Amino acid sequence: MSDKYDAKSLTVLHGLEPVRERPGMYIGSTDTVGLHHLVWEIVDNAVDEANEGYGKHIYVTIHDDGSLEVCDQGRGIPYDYNAREKMNGFQIVYQTLHGGGKFDESNYKSAGGLHGVGASVTNALSVWMEVHSFKDGRDHFMRFENGGKKASPLQDLGPTTKRGTDVRFLPDGSIFSDTNFSFDRIAQHLDDQACLTKGVTFHLLDERSGRKQDFYYENGLLEYYLRHTAGKDGLTSAIHIEGKSEDGIKVEVTFGFLKDNYDEKIISFANGVRTGDGGYHVTGLKKALTNCFNSYAINHKQIRSNDSLDGDCLREGLVAILSTWVPEHLLQFEGQTKGKLGTKEAINAVDKVVESKLSYYLEEHDGEASAVVKKTTDEMKARVQAENARRKERELLKSKISSFNLSDKLTPCSSKDYLRNELFIVEGDSAGGSAKKGRDPRHQAILPLRGKPKNTTDVEDEKALLGNKEIATLIYTIGAGFDSDFKVKDIHYGKVIIMTDADDDGSHIQSLLLTFFYSHMKPLLETGHVYIACPPLYRVYNGKKEIYCYDDTELEKAKQAIGKGYKVNRYKGLGEMNYDQLSTTTMLPEKRKLLRVFIQDDEECKDKVNLFLGKDTDRRKDWIENNIDFTTKDTFTKEVEREK
Repeated sequence: MSDKYDAKSLTVLHGLEPVRERPGMYIGSTDTVGLHHLVWEIVDNAVDEANEGYGKHIYVTIHDDGSLEVCDQGRGIPYDYNAREKMNGFQIVYQTLHGGGKFDESNYKSAGGLHGVGASVTNALSVWMEVHSFKDGRDHFMRFENGGKKASPLQDLGPTTKRGTDVRFLPDGSIFSDTNFSFDRIAQHLDDQACLTKGVTFHLLDERSGRKQDFYYENGLLEYYLRHTAGKDGLTSAIHIEGKSEDGIKVEVTFGFLKDNYDEKIISFANGVRTGDGGYHVTGLKKALTNCFNSYAINHKQIRSNDSLDGDCLREGLVAILSTWVPEHLLQFEGQTKGKLGTKEAINAVDKVVESKLSYYLEEHDGEASAVVKKTTDEMKARVQAENARRKERELLKSKISSFNLSDKLTPCSSKDYLRNELFIVEGDSAGGSAKKGRDPRHQAILPLRGKPKNTTDVEDEKALLGNKEIATLIYTIGAGFDSDFKVKDIHYGKVIIMTDADDDGSHIQSLLLTFFYSHMKPLLETGHVYIACPPLYRVYNGKKEIYCYDDTELEKAKQAIGKGYKVNRYKGLGEMNYDQLSTTTMLPEKRKLLRVFIQDDEECKDKVNLFLGKDTDRRKDWIENNIDFTTKDTFTKEVEREK
C-alpha cells in the first residue's frame, strides 16, 4: 500500500457505474429480493401512467430466455432530443440517474416509480435492455447492453397503432446470485397494484411453464379487504374511508375488526408502492383509531374519563388496507427500495381524514363500536392478569434456568464486545469438538446440540418451553429473554450462527431452530442477527493444491482446475472435517460464506411455518401432494453475505 494519497488517487464513477459498483445502495440486495426490485421499478412506471388515466391494460411476460417484459398503454417515453441535456428522451430515462419526467408535477401529480432512478437502475444491472416507445403514431426503439451502455442508435421503426412503452431486460448473472424470476412473487405484486389501480387489468404470463393469471379489481381496496377476510367472522363491517388533506395527500383506507382474532394486520401502500416497513401514514392511521375509539368510549361512559384504551389492545383483530398518494414535492421514502414512507405530513393527513369520518361512523353503528371497546377492555384486563401470573412463574423458572451447568455445553468467548461476538450452534459433539479447536476464542462461542430441539411452533406454555433443555440453554445463552420479554439490546452475540450437517437431519435442525427464533425471538430475525453457516460439500485436491466446493457445478470446475490425478473428499457431516479445515472454510470471517436470515413477508412466513411445522397434518399432506418441489426447501428468505 502506497503512502502517497493525492487527487490522482481519487476515482469518479460516471453514468451508471455507481449502480454496478454498489447495487445494494439502489436495490437493497443482490439476492432474489433485489432481482425482483428491478421488475417493480418498471411495473411501477407503467402503473403511474395508468393512474394518470392512460391505459387500461398492463402486460408482464417472463420469457423462456430468462428476460422479463413490461408493456403498458401509456403516453410512451419521449424520444425527441433535449437540447439542454444534450441527449434524447430514451437516454435521459434509461441511462441517467435522477432524470425523467416525475420531478415536474405537471407531468405526474403523484408517482411511485421514478423514471430515471428505477428505469436506469434496472438498465444498469442488466445484460441488455430493449425499449419501444409507441408515441405519436411511430415505434421508436433503442437497445442497451453491458450495464446500460448504448448498443444501438435511436431508431424509428415506422408507423404503429399502438400506444405506450414496452421494456424488456435480461438481469445480469454476474450481479445477482439468482436470476430466476418467481411467478408467485410477481403475481403478489401485481395483485397489490391491481387493487390500488381499480379498473386496470394486469396480465401475467410465464412462457417457461405456461402459467398465466389476470388481476382486476372493480372496487379497489374494499374488494381487496373482503378477499383477505373471506370466511372470517367480523366484529364490525368493512369500514371504507377516503378523502384528501389540505396539502394534497389523498387517503383511502378499508378496515374492520375480526372476532376471535388477536393479530394486527395493516397492509400499507404509498403512491402504489407496498410499504412493508410501514411509515408515517401507518402511524397516522393508528393515531386516528386510538383517538376515535377513546372518544367514543368516554362519551358513552364505557370507560372513565381519566382512563384510556390501549392502542395495542385495540388493534388486536384489526385488518386494514391503507393507501396514500403523496404529491411529488412531499414524497419521501426511507431507502431506495421504498419499504417505508418518510413523509411526516402523512401522519396528520391520514389522522384527520380518518378521524373526520370514523367518529360519525361509530355513532351511527353503536353495536359495532361497543363490541370493539369491550373486546379491547377485556384484552387489557387479561394482559394485566397474564403479566402478574407470568412474573410469579418466571421468578420460579429463573432459578431453574440459571442453575443449568453450562460447563459441559457452552464454550464461551472471552470478549465482552457483544456485537462482535458470535455464537455457533453446532450439531453434535463431534462437530462441536472441531469447532472448539478451530474457533477464535476471543469472539467465537460454541454451543453443541445433543439431539434435535423441540418443535416450538404451537408451544405457548412457558413450562413446556423451558422444560426442553436444549431450548432453555439456548435462551439462557443468548441472554435476551424470550416472547414478549425479549429485548434485542440484551443479546450476548451480534451473530447467532446455525452450523449443521448438509443432510436431511441438518436441514431439519435448521428448520426447528429457525422456527424457535421466529416464534419466540422474532426481533432477533427482524434485526438481522441470525445466520446459517455454509460448509463446503467437497474438497478437490492433489498434493498441496486444493479447492473447496459448495455444489456440483463448482465441483466439476475444480476437477478441471486441479487436473489429472485429483482426489475428492465428500463431507457428509461437519465432524468429517479436520478442525483447521472447518475453521478455514466455515468459521474464519475472511473466507467463510454465511446466509443471513430475514423475514421478507411476515404473513406468508407465519403461514408456511404453520403449514410445515404446525399440527394440521391433513393440510400439510395436501400441500405436499399438490405442490412438492424438492428444489425449494427454505421457508425463510436468505441473503448471501460474503464477508471481506
